[in-house]
Amino acid sequence: MLSNHLQNGIESDNLIWSRVPESDDTSTDGVGLLNSRRDGGGGVDSLDYEVIENYAYREELAHRGKLYVGYYVAVKWFFSLLIGIGTGLAAVFINLSVENFAGWKFALTFAIIQKSYFAGFIVYLLINLVLVFSSAYIITQFAPAAAGSGIPEIKGYLNGIDIPGTLLFRTLIGKIFGSIGSVGGGLALGKEGPLVHTGACIASLLGQGGSTKYHLNSRWPQLFKSDRDRRDLVTCGCAAGVAAAFRAPVGGVLFALEEVTSWWRSQLMWRVFFTSAIVAVVVRTAMGWCKSGICGHFGGGGFIIWDVSDGQDDYYFKELLPMAVIGVIGGLLGALFNQLTLYMTSWRRNSLHKRGNRVKIIEACIISCITSAISFGLPLLRKCSPCPESVAESGIECPRPPGMYGNYVNFYCKTDNEYNDLATIFFNTQDDAIRNLFSAKTMREFSAQSLLTFLAMFYTLAVVTFGTAVPAGQFVPGIMIGSTYGRLVGMFVVRFYKKLNIEEGTYALLGAASFLGGSMRMTVSLCVIMVEITNNLKLLPLIMLVLLISKAVGDAFNEGLYEVQARLKGIPLLESRPKYHMRQMVAKEACQSQKVISLPRVIRVPDVASILGSNKHNGFPVIDHTRSGETLVIGLVLRSHLLVLLQSKVDFQHSPLPCDPSARNIRHSFSEFAKPVSSKGLCIEDIHLTSDDLEMYIDLAPFLNPSPYVVPEDMSLTKVYNLFRQLGLRHLFVVPRPSRVIGLITRKDLLIEENGESPAVELQQSTSVRGRYSETTTTRMDATRPLLDDLLG
Repeated sequence: MLSNHLQNGIESDNLIWSRVPESDDTSTDGVGLLNSRRDGGGGVDSLDYEVIENYAYREELAHRGKLYVGYYVAVKWFFSLLIGIGTGLAAVFINLSVENFAGWKFALTFAIIQKSYFAGFIVYLLINLVLVFSSAYIITQFAPAAAGSGIPEIKGYLNGIDIPGTLLFRTLIGKIFGSIGSVGGGLALGKEGPLVHTGACIASLLGQGGSTKYHLNSRWPQLFKSDRDRRDLVTCGCAAGVAAAFRAPVGGVLFALEEVTSWWRSQLMWRVFFTSAIVAVVVRTAMGWCKSGICGHFGGGGFIIWDVSDGQDDYYFKELLPMAVIGVIGGLLGALFNQLTLYMTSWRRNSLHKRGNRVKIIEACIISCITSAISFGLPLLRKCSPCPESVAESGIECPRPPGMYGNYVNFYCKTDNEYNDLATIFFNTQDDAIRNLFSAKTMREFSAQSLLTFLAMFYTLAVVTFGTAVPAGQFVPGIMIGSTYGRLVGMFVVRFYKKLNIEEGTYALLGAASFLGGSMRMTVSLCVIMVEITNNLKLLPLIMLVLLISKAVGDAFNEGLYEVQARLKGIPLLESRPKYHMRQMVAKEACQSQKVISLPRVIRVPDVASILGSNKHNGFPVIDHTRSGETLVIGLVLRSHLLVLLQSKVDFQHSPLPCDPSARNIRHSFSEFAKPVSSKGLCIEDIHLTSDDLEMYIDLAPFLNPSPYVVPEDMSLTKVYNLFRQLGLRHLFVVPRPSRVIGLITRKDLLIEENGESPAVELQQSTSVRGRYSETTTTRMDATRPLLDDLLG
């Protein structure tokens, strides 16, 4: 039965495929092939999101019943649960480690500076140096793919690009421990981007049953072999990472939808939301467990949640102008940040990092020493200020020792009633510094000189640090930068509108949102994340305002941060909109630069090996000849499938004639053709053929895709681009205009119920008008039925 379906499918395809011309300047078979990867495309490869409906797939699908479908859906939900738990536990471990390392570092440094500030600086520098060195060593020697934030790589994966090493087990380990070292070492970077990458790695490893290299695998979870299923799991992991980093489950869902995914559906939305909810439960359970003090220095800090609900209750119309100015500043500084990091990363890749891993480690250690010297030395140069009288009424302690949660840090002050405003934000963890900048009822805590000094130095450090060989996120540094100039603008607004109830911390929050919008160009997801982490819904309209302005200003200069980094790393992302000049091009012009290599239906084994070894194409049109001698394209066979056939050798045959599919058994399951995630898979060099094998043939008909997507050669390249991206294709045939049409599908033809009938047809058949005009009306309905069909079409 299945063989008949396959044969009928091939015969039907033969009717609609274009005829192959006798000669063509661009290809020998008259069929162009649009690829998502050019020949010799370096170290990246494309993913097969399209369902290959070959004979092996149809045979496996026929053996599946409703029970298996229910089991398949249940396992997907169970994996979503595991992804949420795993990502939440990973975030708890990272934050617990970072907070304890930072707490021990500041406690020891503060104890030593009571006797000698120079000795305290040496200890502070050495602790940071050891942590950063350990992070750089792990990345360079164990997991090179764990460097950076990982978001551009994950965005590329969900866009259809598989980068080797991105989702491996060693990348996960390197990301976790590398983040602890780099963030705990005080570098100007965050752990939020690495947490997104961590969640994606956990999801990918669960989907493929673990790691075979380190013997940490199980056959039971290996249910999701296709790239489509893995894509869904990785999407859940990305949302879980954001939810774990910010304790923002809704923001995590929107981040996955707006920023990283190129393909979305309602069923996936439910599972992503469920995963983010599980992460929130795990994180809050851990926070409650640590309230008893058993987690060491992990207490009020750690997870990024800055409650500003006790801040400014309302805002005035007069404040909209300075808030709009904050949006403009955020767009300008964000665009400048993207451009400077592009220059720095490009120089670092082309000149510095080519010298080897030792140079990468030395670079990270030098930046660590500079960061430690600035964060410790600059507050020493700042004169301390007396504690304001209003502090006692607000219940805020002044001063606080350095490294402890709270405002008004006492650092190198002569009396016990003074504080160092620059040390309050510099000589502190980033999370606690942001709390100090967001804090309400702390009017005039920071001077304009201190804020400008911190803004200039931290902005420079963030630019220089981004791109080093350590895990690095840009969410928290962006919040630090934005909240600094936001608070600075708030100080001027307070002094200008003296009678208004204005909080400087509110402007710090808006500044943080504006810089992230100007740098990362996110709007909806970032708006929800800022509301969730600050617990103040009243500021939602203001956050929306500054995000819209900052994104518009930033877009006028360059692309977003992740797009810039993806382009620099050679990740060929297909953006949501095609380029403007594509409107003037057609499909044939896009595929003229490459030569299509076609394979006959029955091909000799040495010919397959020779073709695979002489080029890097990943898809080959398969042609066959009719009884009249006409050449027709019958489908597409993938390079990975050919390699599996060559390695297994079970489908070799002695006869050069095609075999009847009904007379042979397919010895391969559909999952055998799946490539392991983030790996190169089989190579032609791995295939070993004997002299007997070289005399054999392979019939490709059971293994090809008999119904690939096809476009005419004169279709607009804009339409081709949208079709290619929205369907997640890897190959797209470009063929001459067909000679005839065998049918026309309309909307009503796709509204098919389980009984095989169309609801539109049933509606027409059951329609009747009773009364004296029933016969006349029925006659009119019969006469106008063709018009109704046209309207439905």
